[in-house]
Amino acid sequence: MGLMLRHCLATLLLTLPVAAQNLDKFGEQLGQLGAKTPATEISLVADPADARVRPLETLIVRVHAWATKDSDKLRLRRTGTKFRVVEPGGGWVSKPFAWQGADDAKYFEESSNSAWNVFNEATGRFVVKDSVLYTAPAAPGKYTIEAELETKRATIEIQVAADAASRVKAETVSFPPLQASSDPYRRLAEHWAPFLAQETWFQPKSDYPARFDYDGDWQGDNNWDSLETGSSQAYVHYAVMGTGTHFFVIYNVFHPRDYSDRCVVGTCHENDNEGLILTVHKDGSEFGRLQVMQTLAHNNVYTFTADSSVRGGAHSISGAIELQEGSHPAVFIESGGHGIYGSTSEHSRFTLASGEFQGGTGVTMVYKGVAEKPKHANDRLVGYDLLPIYDEWWSKAVDANWGQRTFDSSFDYQPFGGRPALAAAIGSCFMGRKEAANKAKPFWGWHDTGTLKKRILNVGQWALDPAYAVSKTLKFPPGQAFSLDYVYNPFLGVGTPQAVQPARATQALESAAGPGLSAPVSGEAEISVRVDGSVELFINAAEVRAEVTAGAPPVLERADFKVPIPAAPLTSFKLTKTAGRGSVILVEQPTAQNSFAAHVRVEDPKGGADSYRFRLSWTQ
Repeated sequence: MGLMLRHCLATLLLTLPVAAQNLDKFGEQLGQLGAKTPATEISLVADPADARVRPLETLIVRVHAWATKDSDKLRLRRTGTKFRVVEPGGGWVSKPFAWQGADDAKYFEESSNSAWNVFNEATGRFVVKDSVLYTAPAAPGKYTIEAELETKRATIEIQVAADAASRVKAETVSFPPLQASSDPYRRLAEHWAPFLAQETWFQPKSDYPARFDYDGDWQGDNNWDSLETGSSQAYVHYAVMGTGTHFFVIYNVFHPRDYSDRCVVGTCHENDNEGLILTVHKDGSEFGRLQVMQTLAHNNVYTFTADSSVRGGAHSISGAIELQEGSHPAVFIESGGHGIYGSTSEHSRFTLASGEFQGGTGVTMVYKGVAEKPKHANDRLVGYDLLPIYDEWWSKAVDANWGQRTFDSSFDYQPFGGRPALAAAIGSCFMGRKEAANKAKPFWGWHDTGTLKKRILNVGQWALDPAYAVSKTLKFPPGQAFSLDYVYNPFLGVGTPQAVQPARATQALESAAGPGLSAPVSGEAEISVRVDGSVELFINAAEVRAEVTAGAPPVLERADFKVPIPAAPLTSFKLTKTAGRGSVILVEQPTAQNSFAAHVRVEDPKGGADSYRFRLSWTQ
């Protein structure tokens, strides 16, 4: 009976299509149910066993939980250990993961119920997270990692030394700076380029955004194996489409591996590509006004807004858009599976205000026009460059003579609603074979499970036809024009990059600013407000009006305007937070639609008031 039950449980775990986050919750519940025998002690071990590591490299630390039975010390299956580095600046630890190596330990039977013991044994290797990845600091020295489990504590000393054996293979591929782009929409993509909060786990390099040919070739079915020697330079792929009323800016974040600490039933696969789409209203300014950000995570679309007048429809609103440096929407990218969410999502494990990852380690990335390499698994403000999807991927996918193993599984795009289709079938996924085949898709192969089931958007339609998609899933203000007719969408055969220029804030004039641009007029304001709770600020000209949404009334401490905010279109408008423990979010920029009033949200997360200071700057 025991062997049969063990086999059935193992088979069940290997065949159930359970989402990774559900397995995590299952693991927590298993740990609670199994904790019937108290641990008498815990100990820590390192891999490598000598606990020596080079600066900025990594090693694994694992906890062993022990119980005593008939004078024998036996291991317990336990999850929920808390790890920390004792010394400030002594390095970082990732979120926990299940040990990936061999384990021949004899485990303690914690129940007289044989079925429970078989279940515990069969599931333990999938859900018990007993290890963390330690990333060493730059400074050599001895550092202590402490673990706590069920009131028991243990420590291990790590020696960071330049002469420690390195386990990092040298990268054999490096890419030169990109040539100057002739794409007139690139400046738009640069302006709105997202701030990436990329969580890292026990394979940090698998979590670094890369280009598809990061290993020097265009073969998709060798990307998994090329991980260690391929380039870790950071890239994000982009595309821009436009109607008469809106720009749609698409960003794709590609990873060579989708990985997990329990690769079952397609939970891991070669290549990974998730992304986001920005809906930007053409309000007369050069870069427009951001209204909506929609992100993709595991075939589900999540919606975030910078315009409170946009309402939910087939897609509900998951949160507000947080902006870094005024125009870069902040997103959180999961480690392992790489689902993307707005930083205010309930799924996010990153706080923009503090710049910290709650779960463990992560790398933040910003557009710099330079493809930098993360120095370590908890690096900050690593620069990435932008690659045009049309040139990098689309032109190869539609080329019948393209001889590389890049794309696979051709499909015929059939949009709902009588919308424009493609002239021919096209490869809907990147070729991959390791762990699971052909799971990663370029944006024209994406789908949203909810709207697909309701026959609102077909496979590929969310990103190939973003104007129609966002108009069918959200409710825009009744008085705002919303065109569904593209003036530029090269993927559907509409327009050329030179045919339509981004809208300008003013008529073209010869001036010191250069041909076709008027001389910029700049302004700045310093504002300080004391907040206890949540406050909406509306800033018009040189006046500040507050609406309390939670907590006590705010106190305006300072409002210093060098010049009033003009009642005219602006080419740029930025908010820079300078003080305060919570978040300061630019919800809406000044436009004609909101009577040129900036909308700022201040949220204080703790009891008692705190002073928040921020700077507004603009160019007319």
